[in-house]
Amino acid sequence: MISRISGLIAAVAFAASLAISPAQAQEAKPADAVASAPADAAPADAPAPVAAAAPKSTDNPYGLKAMLDHGDAVSKSVLALLVIMSMGSWYILITKLWDTQKLANEAKTVRATFFKKASLAEGIKGLSEGSAFRFIAASAVEASEHHEGALTENIDHNTWVTMNIDRSVAEVQARVQTGLGFLATVGSTSPFIGLFGTVWGILQALTAIGVAGQASIDKVAGPVGEALIMTAIGLGVAVPAVLGYNWLVNRNKSVIGQVRAFAGDLHGVLMGNRQVAKR
Repeated sequence: MISRISGLIAAVAFAASLAISPAQAQEAKPADAVASAPADAAPADAPAPVAAAAPKSTDNPYGLKAMLDHGDAVSKSVLALLVIMSMGSWYILITKLWDTQKLANEAKTVRATFFKKASLAEGIKGLSEGSAFRFIAASAVEASEHHEGALTENIDHNTWVTMNIDRSVAEVQARVQTGLGFLATVGSTSPFIGLFGTVWGILQALTAIGVAGQASIDKVAGPVGEALIMTAIGLGVAVPAVLGYNWLVNRNKSVIGQVRAFAGDLHGVLMGNRQVAKR
């Protein structure tokens, strides 16, 4: 629960920084300094020239704030969608990092302590509640001890235990991979969503310029520059999602490999116990 809350807070912070960064205020160019008259031309009793006041910083007239002020519902909806996609991506990245790190730490502990216990029941009790390894071990032991019924009797004990262990491992793997589809979707679609916002903004800007009948550079640069911000935001959303997706896939392969190794060892222990019990 703590990892989910911290991930949500961090995702909001990342998305907010992404949306605000293009709108950072730019300092206005300082006004030309007041040129003092030559000393020989100024009267002797002329007062000293007053220093020009320092110019105040103003908001970027071509930034995100200007786009929000002049944009229509479509532009604002596209921006809101990109912000939501960015928040979701960072939330998944942070929470999955927490989950996989926790699973890797559990794998080290299990490898060092589980199979040194006196019995499987004692080893299961030593695992934390909600642990993936406890879930797999408990499912395997239950399948081994309750191989009964008119239908399951047609399946030999080894195959029955193997099926249950594989099913448990597959469930853990599916739980670990939750959210990767969202990252893939964001990484593949957010650049095009940003491009759509850019095309729409440029269309509206050119329409307004055509109606006004003014095509000077100051009339064109502002609206077009505001529209191009959408493409930058789309790329800013897509790049972390794609990198995070590839990184999580490789990390999940490593962690699931440790889970499968534990499941194989557990299967061997269960089959060995059964052979001993038959003697």
